Amino acid sequence: MKYYFLISLSLLACQSTQSTAQQVVKPIIITDTVRHDTDDPAIWINPTDHAKSLIIGTDKDQDGGLYVFDLKGKIVKEVHDLKRPNNVDIAYGLKLAGKPTDIAVTTERFTHKLRIFSLPDMQPVDNGGLDMFVGDTASGFRDLMGIALYKAPSGILYAMVGRKTGPTTGSYIGQYALQDDGSGHVKATLVRKFGTYSGKKEIESIAVDNELGYVYYSDEGVGVRKYYADPERGNAELALFAKTGFAEDHEGISIYKTGAKTGYLLVSDQGANQFHIFRREGEPGHPNDHKLLKVVKVAAQVSDGSDVTNVPLGKQFPHGLFVAMSEGKTFHYYRWEDIAGKDLK
Repeated sequence: MKYYFLISLSLLACQSTQSTAQQVVKPIIITDTVRHDTDDPAIWINPTDHAKSLIIGTDKDQDGGLYVFDLKGKIVKEVHDLKRPNNVDIAYGLKLAGKPTDIAVTTERFTHKLRIFSLPDMQPVDNGGLDMFVGDTASGFRDLMGIALYKAPSGILYAMVGRKTGPTTGSYIGQYALQDDGSGHVKATLVRKFGTYSGKKEIESIAVDNELGYVYYSDEGVGVRKYYADPERGNAELALFAKTGFAEDHEGISIYKTGAKTGYLLVSDQGANQFHIFRREGEPGHPNDHKLLKVVKVAAQVSDGSDVTNVPLGKQFPHGLFVAMSEGKTFHYYRWEDIAGKDLK
């Protein structure tokens, strides 16, 4: 009887291991490799043909660049000679020379500049780069990391810019207005500095919810911090969540929208190769209370950056696409329904 009980426990343990292994979500596409080290992706939706949308990803190195992939994961364009580009984000319809222009913006750590390229042709529109955190002289305070773009209801486009290190109280993130400089190129004007920093590790991932008007960033090893994206609404911290259950660093943040004000926040648990998913709108009556809904293990290894869209992208991604950086110089493409499973919309 005891012998049978031990055998039964062994079988249960084996079945449990197999079940856990089966829960790892696999990508349906792994991209071509870049030269050095992938770090962060952004999805550009083609306005006339969604099936021709593109993924822009950073290659993080002193001789790095931006890589443009199609939805099959093939490299279709490359931009080289960028000095350690870290994160990248996309915005639509910035008026340059009177023409609405989609742009990709990346942080260039070693020059302390934003680099900006028009989409989909990836031509520079920044006159060689926009200097950030001018006047900050402390070591590392100008080394750029995270970037997220926010289009306010007024139509002003802002860049939320993070750095590798900085002051711990009130001014870690720089918010810059991006506008035409009068010659068809982009200029940046500092609007405010805000945001707490624990000083524990660094802040890399930043994400903006345009519709709800919030900005989130990962304070690595601590949690996710939440603020108003509109500078006129003040600099008070609204929430610090995702504080427990992470194996190591808090990294990439992505927002999947199920409606104008509903959806999910996905945060990379880098050390465990998984994503923690929280309710975008918070709890009823408590919009800043973001409780954990689900943890999803993925095949992507040690993922820094990610992006997601709810827009159907051809037959392969009928409910949207989730993209995650992975070790091995690649990005992984996942169907949203595989991430959502039976638990999420």
